[in-house]
Amino acid sequence: MSGPADSATAKPLTFRRFKDGDAKVKRWQDEIFDADHSHKCPTYIQSTPPCQGSCPSGEDIRGYLNIVRGIEKPPAGVPWQEYAWRRLTEANPLPSVMGRVCPAPCESGCNRNEVEDFVGINSVEHFLGEYAIANKLQFRKPEKQTGKTVAVIGGGPAGLSAAYQLARKGHAVTIFDERAELGGMMRYGIPGFRTPRPVLDAEIQRILDLGVTARMGTRIGTDITMEQIRAEFDAVFLGLGAQAGRPLPVEGSDAPNVVTATAFLKAFNDGRMRHVGKRVVVVGGGDTSIDVATVARRLGHIEKVNESDRPENAIAGVVAHDVAAVSARQGADVTLTSIFAIDKMQASRHEVEHALAEGIAIRGGYAPVAVIRDASGRATALRVIRCEAKVAGGRLEIKNIEGTEEDLEADLIVSAIGQAVDFTGLESLNNGKGGIGADKNYQVQGQPGLFVGGDVVRPHLLTTAIGHGAIAADGIDRFLAGEPLDKRPKIDVHTWDLKRKLVEKGLTLSEVHEPIRGTDASTAAIHNFDNRSDRYVIPHEELFLGHFPYSARHKRKIVTLTAEQALNNFEERVLPLSEAEAQAEAKRCMSCGLCFECDNCVVYCPQTAVFKVPKSKATTGRYVDTDYSKCVGCHICKDVCPTGYIQMGLGE
Repeated sequence: MSGPADSATAKPLTFRRFKDGDAKVKRWQDEIFDADHSHKCPTYIQSTPPCQGSCPSGEDIRGYLNIVRGIEKPPAGVPWQEYAWRRLTEANPLPSVMGRVCPAPCESGCNRNEVEDFVGINSVEHFLGEYAIANKLQFRKPEKQTGKTVAVIGGGPAGLSAAYQLARKGHAVTIFDERAELGGMMRYGIPGFRTPRPVLDAEIQRILDLGVTARMGTRIGTDITMEQIRAEFDAVFLGLGAQAGRPLPVEGSDAPNVVTATAFLKAFNDGRMRHVGKRVVVVGGGDTSIDVATVARRLGHIEKVNESDRPENAIAGVVAHDVAAVSARQGADVTLTSIFAIDKMQASRHEVEHALAEGIAIRGGYAPVAVIRDASGRATALRVIRCEAKVAGGRLEIKNIEGTEEDLEADLIVSAIGQAVDFTGLESLNNGKGGIGADKNYQVQGQPGLFVGGDVVRPHLLTTAIGHGAIAADGIDRFLAGEPLDKRPKIDVHTWDLKRKLVEKGLTLSEVHEPIRGTDASTAAIHNFDNRSDRYVIPHEELFLGHFPYSARHKRKIVTLTAEQALNNFEERVLPLSEAEAQAEAKRCMSCGLCFECDNCVVYCPQTAVFKVPKSKATTGRYVDTDYSKCVGCHICKDVCPTGYIQMGLGE
């Protein structure tokens, strides 16, 4: 039966896979595995390196390391240090601080661990942050303002990150903080010998210079209500932090000289506490407990203590310890207990080593049982018991060993077992679990325009809070634009961008005006290139590890103090790499998932099919191409590609 398609007006087919009468279907296997050649050919696949995949703030680590090492060239007139710093700070506005204190999960995931040792990512970040401060680099302000206003509650890492990203998007941002200065736990929870205050001040000021306003000494919920904030601003970000410590869950923990780690560190960082008792016991096992122990060791004690000068009074804000400044101080005996064995503690390995070197006794595998008090009610000792602790199915299991109790004498006991959120005046936000519930966009459930991030969601790393702030800022930006919040924002969005490099070099892609099947002769797309960074983290099995010779890590100079040297020593311990050391360390990066121009594919191609792209058209990531009239699909180029950038794709 004939139809309209049979009429003379029907358009002829422009593409036919089979000729008329060719009814036999060929087996693709016969074509692919044809003895001397195959229909698989080199494709250039950009993947996410595991360092970036495990960075909670989503830094383009491979990108800035390639700039430092000289592979990716900056635009004319831009120093490589500045270009690398700008790439880094697209995700993290506080590189000098994070380069010092972040425990660097990126280094744990680094594929270089399969060769000899991870790349010192933290140390290169530290170097770039110091360069930016020394050269007074500033963030670029947005070209136009949106006219929208956002309130950021809390000036810690989450709030500062959100304010930074929102200001770059052109929104007017006001930060509210109950403290006298911005920084949150970076200032009031981490001692200055780990985060030097001039460094912290410089990186915060750079964010404020974007036009961000700060209203200090203003607590939401008491000084101003949340209703007033919601009425005044178009959107709100809650970065409340978890700055209230958790008390010890044992009998007698309400003694006046049993304090929380956050209260202890705040008193020290405020300058109120100048000495501690002769014997200090810290309960914890994480980095915060190490901070408490090392501060206590440095402060030491004085022999004659007036009642009003006891450390717990300074912690409570009663008195400043001016007397200690002129008194002869001696080192305090500091003991740190943890339910986990020393090698299983959550604290960073190097921080534990510092503590041990400074004479701090660490007792692993002990759980607190009770606080022993004297007739006046002050604590005199902490009773502990040997225990076995493990995490099973996401739950902590602790098994005490009966009959192993002992008392650790103490003038001051510090609980560093976790943090809590102070919901005074904001009780309605409490989800019943001590935090604020949020949806996949970090928007408070049932409250459009109210977003949240940082420790108030889940106490974790400073860099995790920075990532939360960036994700929430993306959600706030879409909310203010009236866009639907159906797709979850991702932190891992600061991937290396080949199109940006093409634009920088003046090589723009042409428009597509008709259907095309291939791109080998067209500039409408990047020939045989695919960016899979959004869905694929490249493992070490995909790399040619034999390309990389042994290369020792260039380590920062770290000042390790003895017990005597630590007393009253508040100097910085971690010193930055030199420029030459930073470049040498960056060269150890294996550039997983992106070409670093080693020439292996060109040298080893038996058909001379792989060739270098002419310099006038070449960029990072477009260093080589393939002549398919010569390529036989032998996949030697893939086998010798150190980075896994070359994959074999199916052609016809």
